[in-house]
Amino acid sequence: MRWYQKIVQAHTAVTEKVSHFRQMQESRYMVWQEDGRNDFEAGNRHVEKAWTGTTDIFTTIEFDPWIDALENQFDALGIAYQLENIDYDDETDVMHYAYSWEVKDGPADG
Repeated sequence: MRWYQKIVQAHTAVTEKVSHFRQMQESRYMVWQEDGRNDFEAGNRHVEKAWTGTTDIFTTIEFDPWIDALENQFDALGIAYQLENIDYDDETDVMHYAYSWEVKDGPADG
């Protein structure tokens, strides 16, 4: 499975309110984006390829179940992740959870 298929699957298993790069006009949604690669090189070749990126969850729900659900999906699909930061905006009552992740690229299906 390709890296982006794993990332899309992890997010859409939690919600359809997810976007690639773009903010949404919702009170609760996720945005993911890739930001580069972290390949393992040997013998002048890229022996294993891995993509890095971020996921941002914006929510007004305290202890939002999307947090555990996304982490469970990352674990199930072999996606390494770290919760980097949690912010709260008291003017909008929105909590922002920021994750970084890394996922190994696999062969294309078919």
